[in-house]
Amino acid sequence: MSKKYVMGNGAIALGALSAGVNLVSGYPGTPSSEIIETVSKYPHDGTYLEWSVNEKAAMEVAAAAAYSGARAMVTMKQVGLNVASDPLMSLAYVGVKGGMVVVSADDPGPISSQTEQDTRRFAEFARIPVFDPSSPEEAFEMVGAAFEYSEKYKTPVILRPTTRVDHAYASIECPDTFKAKKFEGFVKDSKKWVIFPRLSFQNHAMIEKRNLEIGKDFSSCRFNTVTGSSEKAVVATGVSYAYAAEFLKDYPDVKLIKVGAPYPLPESFLLGALEGVSEVLCFEELSPYIEESLLKLIGKHKLNIVVRGKLTDDVPSSGENDSDSAKRIISRFLNIDTNEDNIGLSNAPQPPMRPPVLCAGCPHRASFYAVKKAMKDKKTYFCGDIGCYTLGNAMPLDMVDTCLCMGAGVTMAQGFNHMDDDAVAFAFIGDSTFFASGITGIVNAVYNAADIIVCILDNSTTAMTGHQPHPGTGRNLMATPVEKVSVEKVLNGVGVKKVITVDPLDLDKAAAAVRECAELKGVKAIIFKSPCVAIAKPDKKMRVDSDKCVGCSRCIKEIGCPALSMNDGKAVIDENLCTGCGLCSKLCPVKAIGGVEE
Repeated sequence: MSKKYVMGNGAIALGALSAGVNLVSGYPGTPSSEIIETVSKYPHDGTYLEWSVNEKAAMEVAAAAAYSGARAMVTMKQVGLNVASDPLMSLAYVGVKGGMVVVSADDPGPISSQTEQDTRRFAEFARIPVFDPSSPEEAFEMVGAAFEYSEKYKTPVILRPTTRVDHAYASIECPDTFKAKKFEGFVKDSKKWVIFPRLSFQNHAMIEKRNLEIGKDFSSCRFNTVTGSSEKAVVATGVSYAYAAEFLKDYPDVKLIKVGAPYPLPESFLLGALEGVSEVLCFEELSPYIEESLLKLIGKHKLNIVVRGKLTDDVPSSGENDSDSAKRIISRFLNIDTNEDNIGLSNAPQPPMRPPVLCAGCPHRASFYAVKKAMKDKKTYFCGDIGCYTLGNAMPLDMVDTCLCMGAGVTMAQGFNHMDDDAVAFAFIGDSTFFASGITGIVNAVYNAADIIVCILDNSTTAMTGHQPHPGTGRNLMATPVEKVSVEKVLNGVGVKKVITVDPLDLDKAAAAVRECAELKGVKAIIFKSPCVAIAKPDKKMRVDSDKCVGCSRCIKEIGCPALSMNDGKAVIDENLCTGCGLCSKLCPVKAIGGVEE
């Protein structure tokens, strides 16, 4: 045994390895991405790893392993759970044989997501147990416990870390070597593993009965704790418990109740913890899940306890909690004078606003600009997607009209086309997202005779989540040589009428490709292919000849590259940011910008 200083996601990875996990699958999504990457960095004898093409595929791969008696873990972020919900809902009915842990990382804030949805709600909806860690250390322990509960009750179990747990650091004591668990293998039994309506009906009744037993089991679970003794109690979950505990260390008599296993609700534990309590504050992130559960429990047992939280506006209904909000909210609840007007950073100088923008030299900027240039004065719809290229919405590009969820840009462009065939409808999608959820939409477009242009922004990586490989990169997580899946061949294979591959940094050719496709009817595709600047090393920088520069600022006003600025009426380029893409030089009307070899 030894101690390892790791991120919370690393603690989850080490928890899985320590538990003898046999298979880990998932799809990258902040804040969960580093889990699988950490597993891959440690020797993992007998453990299979993969980045799946999307969360649904990852869930189904893991399900087969769990059917075989193996221990399987599948990782994703909260919106990825939506993609995986089809197999997960059915898995709740079918059950598993080996332990199956579903890590769904929530993102209060949201910091890097399009929703603030609460996975605890999903667990309740799916009737699946859930653990809610308050620290990396607890996340490590909960992984092993989740596998044990999964095997005991033959059900998937959800682990719900949040961003601040995923990205915090801690010292974790774990084995120096890891070995995957031995397992029996799949035993054929169509009455168990093949889901039919009658079996589902029978299993639903079993699930409801079983969950009552799990709730009783959770009442003695070590992750549910109570400290202090007073008439006022604070109930907290997840990282909110850590914030509450930090504040209440100076008030040890205040009753602090931690609910680390919130579903099925540990009723006996809570009833015992609430003895002698007249008023309770529920301090939790996202939905008022514990608050509503307590109200039902108190009503059921006719207890005379006042419940405060999000529903009473004592706790914010959205966003993250932190140590300052814990101090402010809990002190009000306890009537403690903490000079709360000075709590937090309200009186401190505020940092300058730094709106997210595409990196200097990002080829997506050139792709957007080529489309914008070619479609000047045309009526257009620009449907975006989830990825770095969502930042194409920023001024001055202003090239993303919609962004809903992964893959939706392709299908939404079809909807605009069917409603307004006088306009040109574009769909922008990345190469990784194309494989994850874009192909189905393109097949739908071909089948339903849509007239759209699909722009595949191929930078040869999954850039936004940390440059993970995908089917088009020619490598997988197990370091096995694999054939690249050709985006162009896929498009041709499903019947796309015209496919053009072009380097977006060759602005004239890129714009010409857009104009060519706009003249054709049907489904067309342009593959804008250029590597991500974070992984491709530049061989030159761009410089401004101040003697030639006339200060028109066209280079700045039209593309918004963060490496460009004005100084004393002349354009200047920050050499620390410039990657030498050369896009600005193509815009300069007086040829004042040129490349300099490194």
